[in-house]
Amino acid sequence: MEKYLNLDYSYALPFVKDAELKKIQSEVTKARKMLNEMNGPGKDFLGWINLPKDFDRDEFDRIILASRRIRKQSQVLVVIGIGGSYLGTKAALEYLLPYYPKRRNIEVLFAGHNMSSTYLNELVEYLNKRDFSINVISKSGTTTEPAIAFRVLKKLLENKYGVEESKNRIYATTDKAKGALRKLADKKGYETFIVPDDIGGRYSVFTPVGLLPIAAAGVNIKSMLRGARAAKSAYTSNNIYKNDVHMYVAIRNLLYRNNKAIEMLVNYEQKLNYFAEWWKQLFGESEGKNHLGIFPASGSFSTDLHSLGQYIQDGERILFETVLNIEKPNKEIMIEADDLNLDGLNYLSGKTLDYVNKQALKGTLLAHKDGGVPNLLINIPEINAFSFGYLVYFFELACGVSGYLLGVNPFNQPGVEAYKKNMFALLGKPGYEELKKELEEKL
Repeated sequence: MEKYLNLDYSYALPFVKDAELKKIQSEVTKARKMLNEMNGPGKDFLGWINLPKDFDRDEFDRIILASRRIRKQSQVLVVIGIGGSYLGTKAALEYLLPYYPKRRNIEVLFAGHNMSSTYLNELVEYLNKRDFSINVISKSGTTTEPAIAFRVLKKLLENKYGVEESKNRIYATTDKAKGALRKLADKKGYETFIVPDDIGGRYSVFTPVGLLPIAAAGVNIKSMLRGARAAKSAYTSNNIYKNDVHMYVAIRNLLYRNNKAIEMLVNYEQKLNYFAEWWKQLFGESEGKNHLGIFPASGSFSTDLHSLGQYIQDGERILFETVLNIEKPNKEIMIEADDLNLDGLNYLSGKTLDYVNKQALKGTLLAHKDGGVPNLLINIPEINAFSFGYLVYFFELACGVSGYLLGVNPFNQPGVEAYKKNMFALLGKPGYEELKKELEEKL
């Protein structure tokens, strides 16, 4: 199948040698084979690979029906979740919805992704004046941040609509059989959707975790899945010169071996800001193990060129950039001539703002390359549900292959548990008494 995205790696070639690319080809092929044959570390969490094609059709139909019901019953949908339980959804909605939505559209808000008392208080005040529903997302139901938010917002919902009516406004996305949220949902009679056992949170945007709230916001999730299927079909060749996913993996790993330890995902369209947040979890949680891995960072240009640009151009040579370029903007604006021309911009009259943006992109690529910063450029034809699905699958596949190439298990996250144990101990959670004593001595 013909590829939809285009990877331009010409701005990175001065920093890698042909011999290095030829040598790493066999490593990439081996890593991809492990992924395809599902026999590498984390093999029990590879359900995302075939998900765009093999998803549960019956559950998908229920998602469509539930999303319509949510739009009918509510002005606001509150999505309660953290990490992969909200980042993919947030990325999709920022990417696909207007910057300034029309008032009749349902508003999707998020909770349980932080522990700010101010944030939750103000959310409660806001919801008091609006009809709302809740989509609580947690495989266990005991993750601290979403569990606290759900306690507070469930009580608000029950006080507002009564216990019986509130049941019809709570949608639980959780484990199919076990866990605190599953037990509560079965007892109360909430409509439930499944978090698959074989898909980790950061790969879950094409599961009900992402599909329900994205559909409720009015996005065409069928088109999104078509984009993911198209990407799956496009990147089957092992040859790095015929497979942009493999070339991206090869170059980023070669740069890492040459002491480029930071990758900045850069955009020139702010609809991609939260896509970068999702991407940072995907790669950071997948590759950051055993004291290995590229540190994922992000920048929104030209905004951040006025803050980070100096460091990128003249600071330590420890980073490279992957630039996401939207080739055709959804909307355009023409720059008109001004009689006074006090700002000196009449030389731009008759040109579009996107044209100016594209020249900023090209100028920055050249400046950073000349300054010793490799750049990879990913060209995306336009912003729509299809391209979002395609782009997500591109990076999911790249992350899986890259993790195996690095020599880590890209589908676990053991380091995440360290802070939780300390937090539980300091909070006085039963079973953590000894650790609490140790921590208090250190503090």
